[in-house]
Amino acid sequence: MIRKIIEIDEEKCTGCGLCITGCAEGALQLVNGKAKLVKESYCDGLGACIGECPEGALKIVEREAMPFSEEEVHQHLKELNEKKSELPCGCPGSSVRNFEPCPVPERESVDEINLKSQLTHWPVQLTLVPPTAPFFQGKELVVTAQCVPIAYADFHNSFLKNRAVVIACPKLDNFNAHLAKLTDIFRLSDIKKVIIAHMEVPCCFGLVHMVHKALEASGKNIPVEEVNISVRGEII
Repeated sequence: MIRKIIEIDEEKCTGCGLCITGCAEGALQLVNGKAKLVKESYCDGLGACIGECPEGALKIVEREAMPFSEEEVHQHLKELNEKKSELPCGCPGSSVRNFEPCPVPERESVDEINLKSQLTHWPVQLTLVPPTAPFFQGKELVVTAQCVPIAYADFHNSFLKNRAVVIACPKLDNFNAHLAKLTDIFRLSDIKKVIIAHMEVPCCFGLVHMVHKALEASGKNIPVEEVNISVRGEII
């Protein structure tokens, strides 16, 4: 049948996840950092999610689609609520999992590991760093989610060497305050490149959205590299 249904522009979608919570039917979900329509029959075509998107990536179109089904939506929401009840805060990023430690070769002494910090400045918390800090000038800047240095074993050598770094949590911290701070840093500093290091969980993609919004607001054209880390500490 021909009816109204949501359409998502993947080029505009930043994976911020705001539309997910804006859809009462649970028709949208993040897949590989992009909002996706889970199933056509879950979308009522009313467009309540559109106003939640800061990038204008959503719109209602008329096309051939499966009819909307309240019965399927009811069952879908029931299953979603059952999954959420198993999580501490209803968030996939908070799902409890146990891992076996990765095997590490036996070494004769600690000296052979040769662990040395590559941190070149302090502070590192985005809330605390001044936008005009001299350590930003002429450097590549790593904007990392708080969980990344814990999950990724070689964080110092892979990310910090000869770079500046700020650390933040896109889920638990004040998003707007961080956005304003990053905007000032980009605007006032001669940053050569931005590396965004975030976890694979959906809420962490908000860091990518934050950086791109800050760059847009700053008026700067700075190259951006994105690195996605799995909860097992591997680069995806």
